[in-house]
Amino acid sequence: MAAPDPRHNVRTLAICQGLYTAAISIDLTLTGLAGYVLAEDKRLATLPFSIIIVTAALTALVAASLLKKLGRRRGFTIGATAGMLGGLVSALAMFRHDFVLFCVGTAGIGVFQAFAQYYRLAAADESTGDAKARAIATVMTGGVLAALFGPLLARSAQDWFAAVPFAGAYLLAAALGLASLLLLLRYRESRHDTAEAVTCEAPRPLSLIVAQPVFIAAIANNLIAYAVMVCLMTATPLAMLACGFNVADGAGVIQWHMLGMFAPAFVSGRLIGRFGVLPVSLSGALLLAASAVLGQASTALPAFYVALMLLGVGWNFMFVAGTTLLAQSYRPNERARTQGGSEFATSCAAALGSFIAAPWLQRYGWSALNAAVLPLLIVPVLATLYWRFAPRPAVATA
Repeated sequence: MAAPDPRHNVRTLAICQGLYTAAISIDLTLTGLAGYVLAEDKRLATLPFSIIIVTAALTALVAASLLKKLGRRRGFTIGATAGMLGGLVSALAMFRHDFVLFCVGTAGIGVFQAFAQYYRLAAADESTGDAKARAIATVMTGGVLAALFGPLLARSAQDWFAAVPFAGAYLLAAALGLASLLLLLRYRESRHDTAEAVTCEAPRPLSLIVAQPVFIAAIANNLIAYAVMVCLMTATPLAMLACGFNVADGAGVIQWHMLGMFAPAFVSGRLIGRFGVLPVSLSGALLLAASAVLGQASTALPAFYVALMLLGVGWNFMFVAGTTLLAQSYRPNERARTQGGSEFATSCAAALGSFIAAPWLQRYGWSALNAAVLPLLIVPVLATLYWRFAPRPAVATA
């Protein structure tokens, strides 16, 4: 039987990334606001969004094992099913005005996110050498159309039921989960999906893997980029509301932010291929810093647009760079636990960023929140420089 064409799976994963991104964009745009409506204690407004990321972190470890044991097609369909059910439960919670039930629904979205985070890693494992960065970037381009239309869909669907704000948007998220589920049935299993590649070397202890400069640089880029991006992005709709802007304004800003997150994927993989990981990673950190500085300087609507756009582009550069480094850090028989550990750590950092966003914003304000993230960006810069100039032993990769 002929081996499946890796390009078919990469294209399928790219479309699934788009569907997932459209679904999650609804939560990015509305969950903080919906939480504010439902929660009696307004300091808990971003808790439902934090639950998405906490659930994603807890599920990431299990997801890695399931993708290895069941195969990627079955594993990814589990995630899409959870996303569909999460959207339905969230919509029901809006009808019942039930904050706790809403948190249960967002947990389902978190499971969806945990599995969807492996789309780019699956694409990397389908490829070899320099093609890994291009495959990662190709999957991430699937989010471009979703970035353009996802917040618009959220804004239009929120009023499908006049008496129940946001319920229609979460029903739409459920429909996107269903579409992703149906598309994943086209995914073709390969040797990477159901078994580890044959190697004569025993897997190394996880402590040895994570001590490598390449892994340290990878996790620093992914973890810090995600934590900073999620913190500022989660706080943005609430900050804009406090500045007198409306939901439509917030949806427009999130739309451009998500465009910034995914549109650079058309070139970020090629930039890494041409210039290397270091310049792309450092450029990403510089863009995140510029976003935070602009956030301190102005709360005018154009400033929100530009700051969130820079935030998205900076995240993309650092995340593609970090994922490229991660794919170089493990041998084929070390893949599941290394990827699972990385995704768990990244999701935990993102969860912390989202959880502190609302309390910090309410107590100290938008400018102070932006100032607080700046020192964090020193970490990936130093870690990537350490990797670049440290001796690098040869590592067998898929």
